[in-house]
Amino acid sequence: MLAAFTLNTAENLPIGLLEVISASLRVPVSAVGLLVTGYGLTVAVASLPLAHATRAVPRRHVLTGLLAVLIVSSLCAAAVASYGVLLLSRLLTALAQALFWAVMGPVAVGLFPPGVRGRVVGALSVAGSLALVLGVPAGTWLGRQSAWQVPVALLAALGLTALVPIAVLLPTSRPEEGSAAHGSRPDARRFAVVLAAGTLSATGAFAGYTYVVRFLGEVSGFSTSAVGALLVAFGLACLAGVTVTGAVLDRFPRAALTAAVATQAVGMLGLYAAGTGPVAAVVFLTLMGAALGPVFMTTQNAMLHCAPGRTDIALAANSGSYNAGIAAGAALGGLILSLAGVRGTFLCGGLLTVAACAVLSAEHLLRSPQRAAGHEPRSP
Repeated sequence: MLAAFTLNTAENLPIGLLEVISASLRVPVSAVGLLVTGYGLTVAVASLPLAHATRAVPRRHVLTGLLAVLIVSSLCAAAVASYGVLLLSRLLTALAQALFWAVMGPVAVGLFPPGVRGRVVGALSVAGSLALVLGVPAGTWLGRQSAWQVPVALLAALGLTALVPIAVLLPTSRPEEGSAAHGSRPDARRFAVVLAAGTLSATGAFAGYTYVVRFLGEVSGFSTSAVGALLVAFGLACLAGVTVTGAVLDRFPRAALTAAVATQAVGMLGLYAAGTGPVAAVVFLTLMGAALGPVFMTTQNAMLHCAPGRTDIALAANSGSYNAGIAAGAALGGLILSLAGVRGTFLCGGLLTVAACAVLSAEHLLRSPQRAAGHEPRSP
């Protein structure tokens, strides 16, 4: 959980320090923005190849190595005041995160009985969500009070704190020997459906969320200080969403995924339709926040069950496609922004999320005849 918190904080920290880093390194804000874009693209491209390349390496060694990369890259970024070094360090951290989510899921759930896998995935997701609620705001405040290098260096300390117990206490076993190394109920069609729905949801979410600050200011009429408070509320809604979803994930895995995607669609389309009203904007922004974390969480959980082969490969594919969706959504949102304004980004994002709902519904309709005939393979 600490490793998940640290990596998610590292991923998003530059968002809160764009101007500080820009002034310190004397580079444009857009160049600092590439630290976030390049990070996401690296995770999208590298997840599956890295998972395949390390598929035979004991998981304890892999996780120890990933955290060591996080520590070294964070120290390099903090010690050398150079944009090139900072960018390279970010890309190294992104490589660590690309493999982390593929490896950590099977390792963590493999330590517990199959009946509580959803709760374990939920715990990891809560830690990741805390990065947005606590890690990034705290790091932003600290970086503005001192220097941006200080919170970056602290990431190395957190990484070391997570590395030691993993290196010392985690059992060493071959990856294929873990109880969660393979899907509990392999289902290639379910795998494809979840992958498609998750990618569409991510693309839709970030087509709008990338420009949510502008939306809340221009469309909803909130002041700059109020927008800051609303972003904190968004993070708290995300944390609440993963907490509640984690509690029911083992009992209702399919319904949890469908509910998360549907809630995101309602939130985004509600912002488009009624976001000019401050009260409605808060309500629908909260719904969107409550869905954003659970969507990725429920797709990760589904991969542990329906993976047609190794779960680490399936999780890497899911993480890679989700991050590809994030990058595509931000780019698509930028295009829509120039053509139809900021409200249009939420309409586009909402419609893409509706398409994800349609994918899940189509699978349900295809399953119904099989269920009636008694030929359906069970899979969560």
